[in-house]
Formats: sequence, C-alpha cells, structure tokens
Amino acid sequence: MVKEIERAGFPVVHMCTVVPISLTVGANRIIPTVAIPYPLGNPAMNLTDEKELRRKLVKKALKALETPITEQTVF
Repeated sequence: MVKEIERAGFPVVHMCTVVPISLTVGANRIIPTVAIPYPLGNPAMNLTDEKELRRKLVKKALKALETPITEQTVF
C-alpha cells in the first residue's frame, strides 16, 4: 500500500520494527521503531519517558516526509 500511495503523489513514511521487510516491499522512507508488540512505545518506561520516545519517533517521521530522496532510505 505504501508504494501505491506514493505513486499517487503523497510521500509516505513506513514506521516498522523489521527494516528488511520494509526494504523488500519497497517502502521508500523507513523509520525503525521499538519492538514488534509495541512499535511506538515501551510499556516498561515511565509515562514521561515513553511520551518522549513517541515524540522523537513522530518528529523523525515528519522530518523524513520533508526529506527529498531518490532511493530507499532508512532514517
């Protein structure tokens, strides 16, 4: 689906825990995340630290959307 959305002219960031799969399916902008059961969080962290972790991942994704690329890129 990532490739189809990009083909329509919208940049997409694929946030994933297993980067090689994202590369195989052809995602262009890839953000590695935390873990399979909790890709955008870590329940072992206290609430404040977990919010900061999530904030950093989302900011990284937004920066990736702004970045012009010519090939698959892992940020």
